[in-house]
Amino acid sequence: MTNINSRQKGSPKESSPQEGSPQEGSPQEVFAVFLKLGLTSFGGPAAHLGYFRNELVQRRQWIDEQGYASLVALCQFLPGPGSSQLSFALGLLRGGPLGALAAALAFALPSALLLIAFAYGAAAFGGPVGQGIIAGLKIVAVAVVAHAVWGMAKHLCPDRARLAIALGAALVVLGVGGSLAQVSAIGAGALAGLALCRGGGAMVADARRLPVSRRAAVISLSLFGLLLIGLPLVVAAVPIQGLAVFDAFYRAGALVFGGGHVVLPLLEVEVVHRGWVTADQFLAGYGLAQAIPGPLFTFAAYLGTVLGTEPNGLAGAALALGAIFLPGYLLLVGALPFWHRFCAGDNNQALIRGANAAVVGILAAALYDPVFTSAIVSLAALALALLCLGLLMIWKAPPWVVVMVAALGGVLIELLL
Repeated sequence: MTNINSRQKGSPKESSPQEGSPQEGSPQEVFAVFLKLGLTSFGGPAAHLGYFRNELVQRRQWIDEQGYASLVALCQFLPGPGSSQLSFALGLLRGGPLGALAAALAFALPSALLLIAFAYGAAAFGGPVGQGIIAGLKIVAVAVVAHAVWGMAKHLCPDRARLAIALGAALVVLGVGGSLAQVSAIGAGALAGLALCRGGGAMVADARRLPVSRRAAVISLSLFGLLLIGLPLVVAAVPIQGLAVFDAFYRAGALVFGGGHVVLPLLEVEVVHRGWVTADQFLAGYGLAQAIPGPLFTFAAYLGTVLGTEPNGLAGAALALGAIFLPGYLLLVGALPFWHRFCAGDNNQALIRGANAAVVGILAAALYDPVFTSAIVSLAALALALLCLGLLMIWKAPPWVVVMVAALGGVLIELLL
């Protein structure tokens, strides 16, 4: 990240309220702290925010409560993996550009390595026990996505206008299909929000600006747009598989509004519809991703490993991971100097409300196809999915417990029925 301005080590501690008065730290310190968080942060993006607050606001006092809340608001507002963007921002605050990279790498590394290991070992899952585990992982994905749709709908579709936008987006995606339908649904939802979703309460616009220059922000935003628009054109002109893989994962990461679960339909279109990954492989990996700590976006490491064409294996995992995380980080760096002014406009807030509502509809469509249609092949599978959903919604069981129950249930179904 060129031209990201950080204070020189050894300079007097600043007390600017715009930067939350952080103390300087080394990239090694940042890496160690976020590696610990990457190993222990179970429960998805919302839970990650609590882990970060406990470790970095209360225990280590890297940032105060107001500054932390401001960064959370910014990362929730932008497309991309919110908790990973927050880790990047906090690493930047503590250790400058190298600290940002250290935080991003350390937070994602544990879950990425676990998913890569599963991808290499998945071929060994033969016989009824192995097939039952795979079936259980597919079934738990039904419960997890249903739970995500319900939770997102409560927060992002609290009125009739936004429910209508979500329903319209679901119908478009189910009726038309493909990535173009998803992008069109988000765009149409944003325009509908401009007309229907004004005055829904102001967002937090008190974001503390980190040491990022306007020049660095403009470069980041320009690079984000250039890759988003230019990569598909280059891939169409030069059919290189590595470029096509990078483009697919980059666009998925660039269009994720509303949380990590939304990456499911975007990636499914990119890798399953193209024949790069089978539906069974896709859902088994997604189910396992619920049981491990860290960001859900590391699901890309699993997909990159099991791609049916090269680059795959470790090279595919590294390419997919870099591509899916890159747009979120570029947007974050690009937004930091301009966050206050952007949030002041009611039009911008209405656009985001509409886009978020459309995202709920897109995820609801994915809940039906491919998640439900691929996993629920019997009444026993439906019963197990409902049990998992009850564990998540009623008993508030940790996701890893629900995944274990689903895997065991899948084995029992395979052996007994």
